[in-house]
Amino acid sequence: MELYEHAKPGLFAGKKILYVHGYASSGASGTVGRLRLLLPDATVVAPDVPVDPFEALKMLQEMCAHETPDLIIGTSMGGMYTEQLTGYDRICVNPALHLADTILKNNGLGKQEFHNVRQDGQTSFMMTKTLLEDYRSVSDGRFRQVEKDRVWGLFGIRDTLVDCFDEFAGKYPRAIRFDGEHQLNDHAILWSLLPVVRWIDDAQEGRSRRILLIDWDDVLRDTRNDLPLGEAFKVFHQLTEWYDTYVISSVDPNRPEEWGKAVEWTEKHLGVPAWNRVIAGNHPELLMGDYLISRRPCDAFMGTVLPFGEDPFRTWQDVLTFFSRLGGQ
Repeated sequence: MELYEHAKPGLFAGKKILYVHGYASSGASGTVGRLRLLLPDATVVAPDVPVDPFEALKMLQEMCAHETPDLIIGTSMGGMYTEQLTGYDRICVNPALHLADTILKNNGLGKQEFHNVRQDGQTSFMMTKTLLEDYRSVSDGRFRQVEKDRVWGLFGIRDTLVDCFDEFAGKYPRAIRFDGEHQLNDHAILWSLLPVVRWIDDAQEGRSRRILLIDWDDVLRDTRNDLPLGEAFKVFHQLTEWYDTYVISSVDPNRPEEWGKAVEWTEKHLGVPAWNRVIAGNHPELLMGDYLISRRPCDAFMGTVLPFGEDPFRTWQDVLTFFSRLGGQ
């Protein structure tokens, strides 16, 4: 995958993002380069965070006051700091909320090498017990001012270094698991991080999109093998860039717990763009929406019905071609 082919001109255009890197890293991390490539119309500011946690938090608070970012994105250690930078929209990616414990767990005392080039030319630092306790003190500042509507959390399902999902979700309802590890790679940034950036951009701009409803069984999910049907994953993600997209799951009224299976399936196979967007709907014709993709008879639906599996919508590529021509209309 050539990442530049997936650049999102217009997304967060004219706005500023402050990126706060992880432990032993710098503002020259690969994630910063990817964000600048994918968001060419946004400004990404990425300072080298001081090793001393008290100096780091003070510097970041002062930088926020000076730069007034529209969004702060922090990963790992940076996610811990980001949660505490109140007054801004924020995304905490795999936040190391108990950084001192994480350092001890990974034998992090003594001389440590920086993973990336630092502006001051330093290549290493010493992690002492005193510094470790300073990290513990700063970490204890978490959740002192919870802004539920301004903070998102992203947690990699294969993260073996940090697991703070339950603790974070107990304070912030917008806690989302994503297909990834501790460090962000191209796939995680493109398919998990950028959808959240888009939601935040829409909210800041008061932007609304037309509503697209998609049936789960035999449209998104192939019931023969329980996998995405054809190019469902790829097309679903593209459609979420244009429309406010929801998944409809029909439910046996005598087995309502089956709705949970649809939620689990979409989280696993469709990822972040499907988070909190599954609707139990045995009567889709009663739902409000602009478009409905379904195999069920839905003559009473007030919007436009695309009969999936029939001409001219036999495949997901046919569906994508139709909506590409509409351009979000």
